[in-house]
Amino acid sequence: MSASVALASLLGSSFLSATLLPGNSEVVLVALLSAGSATPAALVITASLGNTLGGVTNVIIGRFLPELTPQRGLKLALGGLKRFGPAALLLSWLPVVGDLLCVLAGWLRMPWALVVLFLCIGKTLRYTALAVITLKVGSWWG
Repeated sequence: MSASVALASLLGSSFLSATLLPGNSEVVLVALLSAGSATPAALVITASLGNTLGGVTNVIIGRFLPELTPQRGLKLALGGLKRFGPAALLLSWLPVVGDLLCVLAGWLRMPWALVVLFLCIGKTLRYTALAVITLKVGSWWG
């Protein structure tokens, strides 16, 4: 597989993984790292970019949601998000919870620059850690 096809596949998978659709970007990243399809830095940057853009898509969706009176569970999530602000989006990489954080950040009309900054940092740290672990384990076996 050429590097450009590998990166395009990873971009699409990481974008979908950040939305409510399944994308399995971690599996794709590990497979591409193991195959040496592109440099690790290019793969991490591509996965982070796609996943951040998917998170921003969720924020945009949240901005279009109507004002509602939140129920008890949502009140708890909103309380935490309000207390930590956009920094809570460092956890946007978490399955299911991360999608909700992004949507709620949009619903709360959090500042764009901080939302994108913390989304990007959280998602990049996750993919960097995954790449380091994959390469380290691969070196043990190889």
